[in-house]
Amino acid sequence: MATFSSVTRLHILQALAECDARGGEEFLAVFGFEPSPGYPLLHEGRSYDSKAILGVAHRFATGRLAPSEEFSDGMQGAVAILRKRGFEVSEPASVSYAPPPRASRAPRATRSPVARSTATREIPAAVCPTCSMTLPATGVCDECS
Repeated sequence: MATFSSVTRLHILQALAECDARGGEEFLAVFGFEPSPGYPLLHEGRSYDSKAILGVAHRFATGRLAPSEEFSDGMQGAVAILRKRGFEVSEPASVSYAPPPRASRAPRATRSPVARSTATREIPAAVCPTCSMTLPATGVCDECS
């Protein structure tokens, strides 16, 4: 089971930025999460999947992705951790992902359904648990060693 004591507010903000950069559907697909039925994390007027954000924040904190089946007490545990870190998590409702405004992004209606299904699962790079820097191939942090 994953422990989330090392996940800080900064790690959660990093996961939110990653979700914004990829878009909600691709974020879930790349990291292997299924959409959670409720408890959206609300941040700066947008809704995010609480479990996926916390799982990816765990990766930023420890270098290991915490898949949804490793949440010891399900959504209640994820919600409690996010609220302790100062985030707003609402009661069960549908999560909608509005992509951030970008000039280069094509409108949703013109995007091909094939493009969504071709997202490949990305193997996350190893991250130093102390400074959150990506580790080199040696596995030893250049900054913290």
